Amino acid sequence: MSETPGSAALREEAALREEAAKLDAADGLAAKRAEFVLDDTVYLDGNSLGALPAGVAERVADVIGRQWGGLRIRSWDESGWWTAPERIGDRIAPLVGAAQGQIVVGDSTSVNVFKALVAAVRIARGSGDHPEGGRDEIVVDATTFPTDGYIAESAARLTGCRLIPVAPADVPGVLGERTAAVLLNHADYRTGRLHDLAGLTAAVHAAGALVVWDLCHTAGALPVGLDEHGVDLAVGCTYKYLNGGPGSPAYLYVRRELQDRFDSPLPGWNSHAEPFGMRPEFEAVDGARRGRVGTPDILSMLALEAALDVWDGVRVEAVRAKSLALTDFFLRCVEAYVPAGRVEPVTPRAHAERGSQVALRCPDAGDVMKRLIGQGVVGDYRAPDVLRFGFTPLYVSFADAERAARVLARTLD
Repeated sequence: MSETPGSAALREEAALREEAAKLDAADGLAAKRAEFVLDDTVYLDGNSLGALPAGVAERVADVIGRQWGGLRIRSWDESGWWTAPERIGDRIAPLVGAAQGQIVVGDSTSVNVFKALVAAVRIARGSGDHPEGGRDEIVVDATTFPTDGYIAESAARLTGCRLIPVAPADVPGVLGERTAAVLLNHADYRTGRLHDLAGLTAAVHAAGALVVWDLCHTAGALPVGLDEHGVDLAVGCTYKYLNGGPGSPAYLYVRRELQDRFDSPLPGWNSHAEPFGMRPEFEAVDGARRGRVGTPDILSMLALEAALDVWDGVRVEAVRAKSLALTDFFLRCVEAYVPAGRVEPVTPRAHAERGSQVALRCPDAGDVMKRLIGQGVVGDYRAPDVLRFGFTPLYVSFADAERAARVLARTLD
C-alpha cells in the first residue's frame, strides 16, 4: 500500500522536529537563552527590538534607587556616569571588530549618521566647508532605511554637495575624484541581504573618499571587522541584536587615524576639551569623545551596559555560525511545510550575502503576520509584501525555527 500524503507530511515533520532537538542539544550557545526574559512565544523580531536580558532590571533598580536616589549628583563621579559613553563604547568595540578608544555611545542612530556623514565630507575636503579638489558629491545607498536617506539629503544641502543614490552593488561605478563620502548599510533592512563591507570600503578609499557604514542590522549578529577593513566611520543602534532596550542609545565609531580631524557638525559641551570651563570658544576634546554632544541619557545608557553582560565569554564567530545554521534550517522547514508558491524567499541563499534574518515575500504579509502573532510566533513585516523573521542566536533555538515554519504553513494553508 502506498503512503498517503498526510502520513508522509507527518513523517517529515517528525524528522525535522527531531533534527531541531539534536541541533539544540549540540548548540554551544544554548545556555545563553536562560540569561533572557522569555516565555513560550517564538520571538523572531530581535532585528527590531531585542529581548530583555535578565540582569537589566536589577541593575536599573540600583541606578535609580542607590545612585540617583542616594548619591544623586555625586554619581557623575562616584558611579562613573560621566565616563559611561566611552566605557560602554569599549564594551561594544570587540563585537564590531574595533580596538578600544574608537567608539562613543550616545544620541540616536539618526543623529550619529548626521555627525559622521558631515564630518566625513569635511575630512575629505580638508579644512573648511568649501569643496577642495572638486569633492562635492555624497553617494548614498538607494535602498537604505528611510531616515538615513533623509539625513544624507540634509547633509548634502548643508555641505553644498550633490546627492547620488545608487544600489550598493553599483557604488564602485559612480565613485570618482568628486566623491567626498559614501553612506552604506551593512545589511538591507527589508531583505536581510548582506553587502560587501570590505570590498566597498576598498573601492571608496581607492577613489580618495571616506565611507560611513550603518551597522544597525549586523552588529551583534556577525563579525564586522571595522579595524581590519579600514572603515572610516560607522554608526549603529543597540536595541536590536545588542538587546539594549527600546530607544537605547546608539554608538559612533571614528577610526583612530581620523580622530584628530573629526569635525563634528554638532559640537556640544560634552565634546569640549574643558567641559566645565564654560568658555565661549569651542575647543574639541581628543579622541572619539569628539562624537559626544550633550548630557548623556544615563538611565538608558546604564541599562545598555547591563544588557551587554550577556556577551561575556561569547565569540562573535560562534554567533555567526549559529545564525547561518538557524536561517538555513528555517528555510528548509519553510520549503518542507509551506504550500508551494505561497511565499518567495528574498533573502539570499549564499552565506556571504545573508545577514541574520529571513525575508519572505507574501501578498497579504500584514494580515499573515497578525495571525502569526496571535498564534505565538512574533516577527514583523514591511510594506507592501515582506514577512521578516529575525534570528538572534543568543536566545533563538532550532526548535523555535521549526515551530515558526510549521505555524506559518498552518496559517497559509
